[in-house]
Amino acid sequence: MTADREPPRRPPFDPRRVRPGPDESLPPRRGGQGDDDALTVSSLNTLIRAAVCREFPSELKVGGELSNVSRPSGGHVYFTLKDAASEIRCVMWRSDAAKMRFDAADGLEVIATGTLDVYEPRGQYQLYVRRMAPRGVGALELAFRRLKDKLQAQGLFDSARKKPLPALPRRIAVVTSPTGAAIRDILQTILRRFPRVSVFLYPVRVQGDGAAEQIADAIRRINASRESLGGIDVLIVGRGGGSLEDLWAFNEESVARAIAASRIPIVSAVGHEVDFTIADFVADVRAATPTAAAELVVPVLADLLAAIDDRRRQLESAGRRQWERARSRLAVAERCEWFRDPLGRLRQTRQWLDEAAGRLELAVAQCRSAAAAELHARERRLWRVRPEAELQRRRRLLTEQAHRLLSAAGQAHRRAERRLAVARGDLMAASPRRGADQWRLLWGQCRDRLLAGQARYFADRAGRIEVLGDRLGAGSHESILRRGFSITTMVTNRRVVRRARDVRSGDKVQTRTAEGSFTSRVADDRQPELFDDEPA
Repeated sequence: MTADREPPRRPPFDPRRVRPGPDESLPPRRGGQGDDDALTVSSLNTLIRAAVCREFPSELKVGGELSNVSRPSGGHVYFTLKDAASEIRCVMWRSDAAKMRFDAADGLEVIATGTLDVYEPRGQYQLYVRRMAPRGVGALELAFRRLKDKLQAQGLFDSARKKPLPALPRRIAVVTSPTGAAIRDILQTILRRFPRVSVFLYPVRVQGDGAAEQIADAIRRINASRESLGGIDVLIVGRGGGSLEDLWAFNEESVARAIAASRIPIVSAVGHEVDFTIADFVADVRAATPTAAAELVVPVLADLLAAIDDRRRQLESAGRRQWERARSRLAVAERCEWFRDPLGRLRQTRQWLDEAAGRLELAVAQCRSAAAAELHARERRLWRVRPEAELQRRRRLLTEQAHRLLSAAGQAHRRAERRLAVARGDLMAASPRRGADQWRLLWGQCRDRLLAGQARYFADRAGRIEVLGDRLGAGSHESILRRGFSITTMVTNRRVVRRARDVRSGDKVQTRTAEGSFTSRVADDRQPELFDDEPA
């Protein structure tokens, strides 16, 4: 505190001359006899507080740097205000702190307005701040910058998350004041440019206490009831011009979060062209004015109809050119051989098919002849080897040959079918439908002849196999035994007796017949007969 003249000199301090304020009383003195001039600590703090309240004005403005800022759960703000040489403790009650437009942080240069007082329990003087503003920057401007930096760091301003506006919206919702100039400008512009669009007004407050909450709630409600309203294509949020305080509802974080969470494309139309709010940065599209917002969301109907007429004329011109080119190609095609003589190519294809069928029959006959010759040669060699094993081996080989023959016949049949399919495709491309039945009949005849040839071939092979089986059965040793022959083997080593000298007198032999076997002993001239003693 400064004064224009130097204050007069005061007499030495005498506590008895200090008069407390109207609401204060001087605490009683304590002490024994002879110490009437001693003060208690509480008395001293009370005297200092009374002197400070009396000598200092009721409101002081102090500039400095914030330090040791703390905000307990009660909502009060405690901090230190300092400069290069000194510091002072400060307190800001919760009711006053709620009115600040910025967050107090360490290192921030501010101007604090409040009252100087003494906290008697601790004997410390401190500044009770009622208002505080950033030095050099307004509180609203600082709050705007800090919220903008915060939301930008979180990605709410990224162009990748912004939604495009529909080219031709059918229903538009407007969140603004129902009595302001903004809604009139928007409705007049939309009716002038495209009167067929439906406009839904959601009335809200656009300034003052509670305006930000109403705007954010309106955006959320419109998104939630989008389908029940018939589908909202675009949402315009805005108001007319005004001061920074008037537009502050669109700088609140709740409005920015609601715009970012909207599934409907949002156009921000706040103030005039020079006005920028947080809603402008978060919205999908920013319009300089409400009128510009209406011009952005709807096209001019006359211009749209003119563009449609231009496109129609372009399509008609392109259609005529395409028709002329088609006529030219048709004239060229009419001079082609396919149109002059379509049956000529059909006759050539039929001749080729006949030649292919002849080659197929010849190939089948050659395969049959080769198989028959091979079978005859194997029949001759069959008697030279063991009948049962050779028969099984021959059967396996015959089965393999039959599979190969079937595969070859099937491949030839499939090749013929593929050629026939190609020929059919060529014929269908030339559109000769009159010969389709003849081709189908010819193909069926070829298939029937091929299947009949295969059936005859397999029947002949089955007959030959049956004859060979009969021959093998006739040459087996069981058949020879049934004709009256027998086989004699030695009892000791089971060796077959082929000559008379293979046995000696007294050897036991076993004779096998068709009906069974019996054992006997070899006799010679010197050995008497076993039954000589029997009566005649």
